Amino acid sequence: MNETEIIETAREALLLCIELGAPTLLVGLLVGVSVALLQALTQIQEITLVFVPKILAIFLALFIFLPGMMKTLTVFMETLMDRMIGLG
Repeated sequence: MNETEIIETAREALLLCIELGAPTLLVGLLVGVSVALLQALTQIQEITLVFVPKILAIFLALFIFLPGMMKTLTVFMETLMDRMIGLG
C-alpha cells in the first residue's frame, strides 16, 4: 500500500464519519434552534426545556437512521477488508 492509497483511505474514513454523524447532529440542531426560538417568542427561560425534546429527537433520529448507517459502515468495512486481503 503506497502513500496515496493510505491518504485516500483516511479521506474516505473521515467522510464516512461525517456522513454517519450528520443526520443525528442536524436533527439535534433543528430541534435546539426551534425550541430556542419558541423560548424567545414566549419568554419562557427554563433551561431544562431544551434538553428533553433534543434528547428525544436524537434518539428517534438514531432509531430511524441507524439501519442505513450500519449498511454504509458495513460496505466501507467490506471494502477496507478487501483492500487488506489484497495486500497479502
